[in-house]
Amino acid sequence: MTKLFERILVATDGSEKNQPAVKKGLEIARECRSTIYAIYVIDETPFTSAQAEVSTADLYNQLQDEGKRAVEQVKLIADGVKVETRILSGKPAQVITEFASRNQVDLIVVGSQGKSGLERFLLGSIAESIIRMADCMVLVVKSP
Repeated sequence: MTKLFERILVATDGSEKNQPAVKKGLEIARECRSTIYAIYVIDETPFTSAQAEVSTADLYNQLQDEGKRAVEQVKLIADGVKVETRILSGKPAQVITEFASRNQVDLIVVGSQGKSGLERFLLGSIAESIIRMADCMVLVVKSP
């Protein structure tokens, strides 16, 4: 008998608003005895519009550190679920769906919103893009 979901991708930005999606992905993985890919994508868009006083290397390093914290946070609450972490960069929806296809992911779990303000708006549009682009099932978890 095959598992319902063998590989689950959880997209995380490390924010509180994203925690319900992370927790739901882990819950499903626990029930299905699945592997979780905790993915943080460094959106390269800010690098094209970064102000001169902020060095691109500094910005990238800050985002890299944020990504490490976000995926490690998933590992900390995994409670027995096998978690593989990745920090990738590019256009988030494209990177997430391409990773899912290459790694035969059965389910992508993403939050309906993330950080705040413009970032929240962008995450919503990222979730929508993932739904359109993905070859597998997508679960969008709404934050309370």
